[in-house]
Amino acid sequence: MTIDSVRGAPATPAHAEPDLVQLLTPEGERVEHPDYPLDLSPEEIRGLYRDLVTVRRLDLEAVALTRQGELGIWASLLGQEAAQIGSGRALGDHDMAFPSYREHAVAWCRKVEPLKLLGLFRGVNHGGWDPAEHGFHLYTIVIGSQTLHATGYAMGIQRDGVLGTPSAGATIAYFGDGATSQGDVNEAFVFASVFNAPIVFFCQNNQWAISEPLERQSRIPLYKRAQGYGFPGVRVDGNDVLACLAVTRKALEAARTGQGPTLIEAFTYRMGAHTTTDDPTRYRLKTEEEAWKLKDPIERVKAYLVRGDLADQGFFDEVEAEAKAVASDLRKQCLALPDPRPLEMFDNVYAEPHPLMTEEQEQFAAYLASFEEVSS
Repeated sequence: MTIDSVRGAPATPAHAEPDLVQLLTPEGERVEHPDYPLDLSPEEIRGLYRDLVTVRRLDLEAVALTRQGELGIWASLLGQEAAQIGSGRALGDHDMAFPSYREHAVAWCRKVEPLKLLGLFRGVNHGGWDPAEHGFHLYTIVIGSQTLHATGYAMGIQRDGVLGTPSAGATIAYFGDGATSQGDVNEAFVFASVFNAPIVFFCQNNQWAISEPLERQSRIPLYKRAQGYGFPGVRVDGNDVLACLAVTRKALEAARTGQGPTLIEAFTYRMGAHTTTDDPTRYRLKTEEEAWKLKDPIERVKAYLVRGDLADQGFFDEVEAEAKAVASDLRKQCLALPDPRPLEMFDNVYAEPHPLMTEEQEQFAAYLASFEEVSS
């Protein structure tokens, strides 16, 4: 079911699974969908390919840094690049994204320095970027809580009275299939629906909530849950960057023009571990991973470019070299990050002085000073 099918114009493309919006097949064949037209120039498609390759290379570098003890943990996006790049590139200047902790590619689209992300997982900052500057909120570790934050922000946009104007924005909340079982997510659905908030709920259904499979989260496709709350839901091929771009673009425009929320279920797969502390071989079959490799989001865009004679080997080599250089530079910057002073943990917690926190800061300062007295 697409957004328009809820609003009175059902359509099911013959080339895809029922209810799955797809514009680019795993073989790299471009197909059309009546509800989601998308007209991109060859340059724009090459740009999406460059995004996909670069963020995958950065992600692999972060995994390597973690294995070498330079990061405390990392949540890999391997396999989910198309869902994030497609939706991220659909965002406008006035939109605000609320991520979980895996949206590294969306951060890339919102021009957040990758080093800021690594600093968080290295334990030397609390995020390090200005959400207002980038239209990208800080990472959220508590599962699903960002959906309520995004809904509240969207209701604020609504009350600003800008919906339907050129300065209108919307919010997009990212979460995984496992988060749909959280109370916060369902509460956000209720508030968004009854207040007709300008928000897009973007669920990256990567099939696994750590070691729990999708069937432990829902007995129906996740996008159909939206019907119970009174707003449209759509399932998109999460490994198809073009479809993710088109579907998210339309949902955001609906939100900005006062048509309310939409739930997008990006049907994808987590190719790696849940985090670098996880071992997926303990709970899923190798054959499952091999089947999803045939749907690789990068390879299908590459196949499309080759089939249409839109890029040559020189272009692909250039993109690989650029991505390698960006990752190499990121590694150097990460290793050079200074350790923060212990008392910096109290900075920027509250906008104004807080008596209890001031007391805790003074106690901790005295504790640290006691070591200096002993050593002297």
